[in-house]
Amino acid sequence: MSFNIISISLIAVALAMDAFSVSMTKGFTQKNLSKSQILYYGLFFGGFQALMPVLGYFCGNAIASIVETLASIIGFILLLGIGLNMIRESLSSDDEEITDVFSFKEVTLLAIATSIDAFAVGIAIALLKDPILISSIIIGAVAFIFSVSGIFIGKKIGHFVGDKFQILGGVILILIGIKILLGF
Repeated sequence: MSFNIISISLIAVALAMDAFSVSMTKGFTQKNLSKSQILYYGLFFGGFQALMPVLGYFCGNAIASIVETLASIIGFILLLGIGLNMIRESLSSDDEEITDVFSFKEVTLLAIATSIDAFAVGIAIALLKDPILISSIIIGAVAFIFSVSGIFIGKKIGHFVGDKFQILGGVILILIGIKILLGF
């Protein structure tokens, strides 16, 4: 059995849900994102979602269990750290300390953390001997669309809730990290 366009599209949507959630969080916590910064989020999230299946495809089944275990732990640690930092900044008594600044380091860490499960999909694609290129493009494109959409939705929601929504954003990132760690 091999993946078809519908199957890979559904897989791409499932893979993009973490990126969507994180992007929505960034939309309501970083109120001053420019259109180019939003595009960077989409490109980073989509790019890593497209790259990870390719890496999984070429790494193969021999190291899959080791990499999957370490990858989920790394993803959890990254999201836990970023989430705890968001909560700490939100609870800070000094409002000036709350960062509303775009960071390439943070977007890269978030993109890596939310695309780790795409690595396992790449291994599955290799085992099924399906072509990786079209699958990778679909996965990346869906993640790009979901990420950009998530930021715009987050910006709309954030205006209704207020500044302390950053606490919820941190909690969401931590929960996504736990989800990755537990393999849900």
